[in-house]
Amino acid sequence: MPNRSPACLTSELNCDVINPSWVIEILLNGVEVVPYELFPDLETVPVPEHKSTDRNGAILTGDAEFLLQSITPSSIQCCITSPPYWGLRDYGIAGQIGTEMVLDDYLSKLVRIFAEVRRVLTDDGTLWLNIGDSYTSGGRTWRDSDKKNPARGMDYRAPTPQGLKPKDLIGVPWRLAFALQQDGWFLRSDIIWNKNNGLPESVKDRPARMHEYVFLLTKSERYFYDYEAVYERAVNGKQRNCRSVWNINTKPFKDAHFATFPRELVTRCLSAGSKAGSIVLDPFFGSGTVGEVCQIFDRRFIGIELNPEYVEIARRRLGWN
Repeated sequence: MPNRSPACLTSELNCDVINPSWVIEILLNGVEVVPYELFPDLETVPVPEHKSTDRNGAILTGDAEFLLQSITPSSIQCCITSPPYWGLRDYGIAGQIGTEMVLDDYLSKLVRIFAEVRRVLTDDGTLWLNIGDSYTSGGRTWRDSDKKNPARGMDYRAPTPQGLKPKDLIGVPWRLAFALQQDGWFLRSDIIWNKNNGLPESVKDRPARMHEYVFLLTKSERYFYDYEAVYERAVNGKQRNCRSVWNINTKPFKDAHFATFPRELVTRCLSAGSKAGSIVLDPFFGSGTVGEVCQIFDRRFIGIELNPEYVEIARRRLGWN
């Protein structure tokens, strides 16, 4: 197979193969490139026939831990992401995260992935991590689906983690946050995402959960944070610093049957954590909300997504199909 130069990846696309590592160099150097999917089991992939009208992003299809290793160190300004939650969804694809039978296996996998994220972040880079919690299964071994959430159905349930009891709130977000802190991340803020229009719960013995966490983690003690970009308006009409409780409604996305980021949530993270023209990473790209917000606010982006079905949803959302 002939050796190709990144320079061949112009709008003319006059070469027939793409080396997996080139996309990163291209984005960094500002060379126009047609976004494409990258398959981890191939050293090179064919150039797709379709030419996207968006030249500022790329979607890599495959395992996040593997694909992150091809990204140039210290090349990403900001990472905004929401990995699959533990034990809550079965997305029906081999290699998915969140279906581990042992909680520690789930946490260890994410720690390894985010160690790669930390490697590719610039020294002043930030990670904005949205993660939800769950309860122990109480001995149940399956869960039925429903019309609103087909992915909710699971033909298995992980056993109660060691040291916990039936009906315990597991505390997954904080377990992950502390594990990342132990692995070298600076844990800078715990943001409460308050979902005023969250789905109702039929529980009778505890408050209905209407919040999730967004953790701000950094690679270094000093980092880029544009506090003026996320000013809030106080009751008296004056500006004030962004608070740690964000009241943001969930927003359905008609093409996706799984949970999606609200654009407003991503916008706050992106505005505070990145500069115009910088590269933003989402290693769990899903339906492509991070990419869509990057298009709006003049950022380049790299999305990684394991499920080809979701990649197609993201491509349509971004106007690439």
